[in-house]
Amino acid sequence: MSDLFEASGIHPPHAPLADRLRPRALEEVVGQDHLLGAEGPIRRMVEAGRLGSMILWGPPGTGKTTIARLLAQAAGYQYQQISAVFSGVADLKKAFEQARVRRAAGQSTLLFVDEIHRFNRAQQDGFLPFVEEGVVTLVGATTENPSFELNGALLSRSQVFVLKRLDDAALGQLLDRAEAHEGKALPLTAEARQALLALADGDGRYLLTMSETLFALPETVGTLDVQGLAGTLQRRAPAYDKSREEHYNLISALHKSVRGSDPDAALYWLARMLNGGEDPLYLARRIVRMAVEDIGEADPLSILVANAAKDTYDFLGSPEGELALAQAVVHLATAPKSVGVYEAYKAAARAARETGSLMPPAHIRNAPTKLMKSLGYGKGYQYDPDTPEGFSGANYFPDEMERRVFYKPKGEGHEAKIRERLDRWAALRAGISNDHDTDTGDDQA
Repeated sequence: MSDLFEASGIHPPHAPLADRLRPRALEEVVGQDHLLGAEGPIRRMVEAGRLGSMILWGPPGTGKTTIARLLAQAAGYQYQQISAVFSGVADLKKAFEQARVRRAAGQSTLLFVDEIHRFNRAQQDGFLPFVEEGVVTLVGATTENPSFELNGALLSRSQVFVLKRLDDAALGQLLDRAEAHEGKALPLTAEARQALLALADGDGRYLLTMSETLFALPETVGTLDVQGLAGTLQRRAPAYDKSREEHYNLISALHKSVRGSDPDAALYWLARMLNGGEDPLYLARRIVRMAVEDIGEADPLSILVANAAKDTYDFLGSPEGELALAQAVVHLATAPKSVGVYEAYKAAARAARETGSLMPPAHIRNAPTKLMKSLGYGKGYQYDPDTPEGFSGANYFPDEMERRVFYKPKGEGHEAKIRERLDRWAALRAGISNDHDTDTGDDQA
């Protein structure tokens, strides 16, 4: 009986509120006007009367299943749905056979595959011939990045449409519909109503599920404020999967906020990851990386602060140790930035690969034996601290290699002083070299 209700778009009275309020036309879908509006690509498909295979990628509760069902209805296709969580090869074969029979009778099939990323690569390949032959128009739904989770061959035969997380305006429309359907207002103050939208975290289905709980409260409860709402509803954890794309998006946001000298944004992303259950020691390692990669000699203290934060967390644990991570993030975000050392090391590594196994010049080779000394090892070496300038200007590159400059201080923070010092040494080196060339010329003369 429930299948008949679903096929007709009508739901039995005992169905959850989210199902009873499912849109019955594409125009009723909220929050996805970039796809379904007058100029949206999906809208243009429907108006042309011909659907192409597509992947709907977006967070939970944004309307992927609803859009697929309404697309089939609008285009006159037979709607068939399977879930990658509960279906296997036998289910796929049956779906394709049924679609082939319909096609022979002149009926097109829209095959909706929920959680399509759960199918393995071989199963995904199984869709290809049926999509290419037009046996089915495939509409896959996924909460994961299709670039990582779906076969390239399948992606090349489908358009990927990104569904947006529902904003407060879209969620507000859903609440208005729910109140109209129930014939009464939610028992919430204005502030509590806004808090309810925040609790939904962009998920329309979850919003309506929470609303159903509130509608069921006895009238004696009265109007709930924010505190009363929190006591009535359990706050769910933010969407965060430490092994999926969200993990990489958030750590990228944290790193780039530090690099961009924005301590407030950096603290926000740090808190988001910690609230989501991220391993604090993973964050500590990334903070150390930020110190050496983006700050370096502009503020040498940063690497010490980053390592101290890691040691502090090791010592205190959570939640006290998290404050040390926050302090390190603020220090790094507010520190002067330089990639001078980072770029210098990469350039030196390239030169090391290019020059192979050139030996150091003889004057800086170690000479622990008489044989080595007789070969000239260590001959002419000058101990720089004993020279008048504390700088000998000697050559430390291989004799067969021209001198190169890898480290170029950017002039920020501590590196400003380093650059002055290097410039002075470069001038001394050039003067010493000129004197040496002049002396050599006089000797030859």
